[in-house]
Amino acid sequence: MLSDLLMWNKIGRIVMRLSEKLEVSPLRALDVFYMSKVCDRLHDPETELYIFSDAYIVDEIMMELYQS
Repeated sequence: MLSDLLMWNKIGRIVMRLSEKLEVSPLRALDVFYMSKVCDRLHDPETELYIFSDAYIVDEIMMELYQS
């Protein structure tokens, strides 16, 4: 599992990429991120999603949004 500091940095990078992809403010992207199932998976050490690239995680969030 990542340390808290590394996880916060990863989340920040993910949110900024998501903000660009959705063309929304970073604050709105942060809300989208925290409401997603991907966020839950990222914080679950059993899924090990945190080892995947930021781009991959953003794509997972985008797929979740398109499916809902």
